[in-house]
Amino acid sequence: MSESVFTVSGMTCGHCVSSVTEEISQIDGVRNVSVELDAGLVTVTSDQPVAEDDVRAAVTEAGYTLVSS
Repeated sequence: MSESVFTVSGMTCGHCVSSVTEEISQIDGVRNVSVELDAGLVTVTSDQPVAEDDVRAAVTEAGYTLVSS
């Protein structure tokens, strides 16, 4: 298992968390997505390390911005 932490900007509510979680969960190999709304941190647990570009695309699709990993 691999765990990666990303910073996402623009999330302000539970709906934001749900949108980001849903999009990132669709990446192949992702097992769990945990979001700390106040800090903007997203922890992704996966079979293999996830590509930052894949996470960026998922976060963008949800309507938010990936700041860093």
